[in-house]
Amino acid sequence: MPQIVECVPNISEGRRPEVVEAVIDEIRQVEGVSLLDYSSDADHNRTVITFVGEMEPVKEAAFRLTKKAVELIDMEKHTGEHPRIGAVDVIPFIPIQGVEMEECIAAAKEVAKRIADELNVPTYLYGEAAQRPERRNLANIRKGQYEALKEEIGKEERRPDFGPAKTHPTAGATVVGARMPLVAFNVNLDTDQKWIADKIARAVRESSGGFKNVKAMGVMLEDRNQVQVSMNLENYVKTPIYRVFETIKREAARYGVNVVGSEIIGLVPQQALIDVAEWYLQVEEFNSDQVLENRLK
Repeated sequence: MPQIVECVPNISEGRRPEVVEAVIDEIRQVEGVSLLDYSSDADHNRTVITFVGEMEPVKEAAFRLTKKAVELIDMEKHTGEHPRIGAVDVIPFIPIQGVEMEECIAAAKEVAKRIADELNVPTYLYGEAAQRPERRNLANIRKGQYEALKEEIGKEERRPDFGPAKTHPTAGATVVGARMPLVAFNVNLDTDQKWIADKIARAVRESSGGFKNVKAMGVMLEDRNQVQVSMNLENYVKTPIYRVFETIKREAARYGVNVVGSEIIGLVPQQALIDVAEWYLQVEEFNSDQVLENRLK
């Protein structure tokens, strides 16, 4: 069984395609790595990248893209709806096949240390790789975003795991970690009232009493004059997409607002979509063997 590890870096650039392509090219140049997907969002000013391969080339690609992003992205000029603390905001390593979580944790620590040592960018460890319990949750590391971290990084509770206790002059800081696959899922509403998206986000996210394994926030989509509930579903088995989606529809209806669309950012496990099809179509015992392309493989 070949070893496959997934890496999903998020960079703080979604408006300059030439910068995104320059960062992506660093991945393309690493032998043994397959670039699967990348998606940019101008409102979030962020690009989510997905690539896979065996552990060593994946680690190398993660470092190279970080080096290029540090060269090209200036956090002093960055604005966007999505929380962020650095040019490369987060780098998760995800076990897919023939890889244990412990190996992804070790990879996260190695890459985080290399970024700090060679690029002089302070790094934090999160998720399964976290060295402090409170840093398992990425939101705790991002508290106050780049602007607050720049002022508070010298405090004991905000000191990085690797590198200097001060942000890089232009690249800020970076978070590296290990986690299981998640679903990045956004729901758009036909209103420009952001407070409604904020209310709904609070209703569905775990931290304020909503669904387990769900992180959510309200976002304003300026180019569409709409608001969005932007989410990470960190365990699509225990909290499936359809359950969250239906709850958002009901919550939006309370304010006389409709859902006008949804989107999945990056890649999604097939089973998560099968669960959605099974629920909405009320198909009994639908499974991946019934997908034509899977049988052809």
